[in-house]
Amino acid sequence: MVDPGLRIGVVGVSGAVGGVTLQLLLLRGYSNIRTFASWRSAGGRIGDFEIEEATPVALGAGDLDVCFFSVGTATSRELVPAAVAAGTLCVDKSSAFRLEPGVPLVVPEVNGERALENTGIVANPNCCAIPLTMALAPLHDAVGLRRVRVATYQSVSGAGTDAIERFRAERPDKHELQMDWPFDGVEFDEEVKLREETRKILELPDLPISATCVRVPVLVGHAEAIWVETDESISPAAAKKILAEAPGIRLDQVPRPSKAVGIDEVLVGRVREDPTVENGLSLFLVCDNLRKGAALNAVQIVELLMGASLPHYFGHRVS
Repeated sequence: MVDPGLRIGVVGVSGAVGGVTLQLLLLRGYSNIRTFASWRSAGGRIGDFEIEEATPVALGAGDLDVCFFSVGTATSRELVPAAVAAGTLCVDKSSAFRLEPGVPLVVPEVNGERALENTGIVANPNCCAIPLTMALAPLHDAVGLRRVRVATYQSVSGAGTDAIERFRAERPDKHELQMDWPFDGVEFDEEVKLREETRKILELPDLPISATCVRVPVLVGHAEAIWVETDESISPAAAKKILAEAPGIRLDQVPRPSKAVGIDEVLVGRVREDPTVENGLSLFLVCDNLRKGAALNAVQIVELLMGASLPHYFGHRVS
């Protein structure tokens, strides 16, 4: 559903995710858009749009219905409350509000109804938690989840535009595996996010999840190797059938990041028995981390709310 009058702000438009957010909005027919970034980019242009400086005053003016935030955690904590106070619905991609009580953390295909419970903020999950929960949710509905182990192979674009430029400037054979997230001596921050956000989205607060995350020399496309123990036995063939029917998932015999670039679906394949545990399955997935892993998921959240015909979210609309 496209509302051409919806007044939209894209904050962080000069970054990788913000740029893709703008592209997706234009492709879907939205036109009443304003773009924002830091003072370093303010005054410049991106396509037909002049970039405004993102400040609490600018975003708190009350002249936007929806605002997409693709900025760092500290910046979101500064800017989002001002926009919410002005009556703007904010969809935030940072980790600032994801685990806050009362803030919905939403993957539309998994727990879209939770978006309706927002009080001004809907959090957009981690770029690996989104595809992971999309694969786990239908399996849990069918046979229950007992335990999950996951190893992620995350592309360079997940670290932002500076990382993209560095990667393009160096020889790929010189690019080593990296763990470029904050480290507490036991886990990387990314591993904690993946575990806790997956639990919140699936509403399984005690689900045992073990994660290992690394950055790999791939420009776009996150991959995940997943080992699942289920409450009830399920064959790989039955699991494939369940996954094939799940929204937003496309089965692929051997998923590769290059196949996922530019598409909306999560590619899932290599579904097979894990004979080392009772009721064990293993599978592999890939996802365009800038699209479904970030920007597309945020746009779908807003379209879900628009489809709910709730005029108190978009004050000017007549549904």
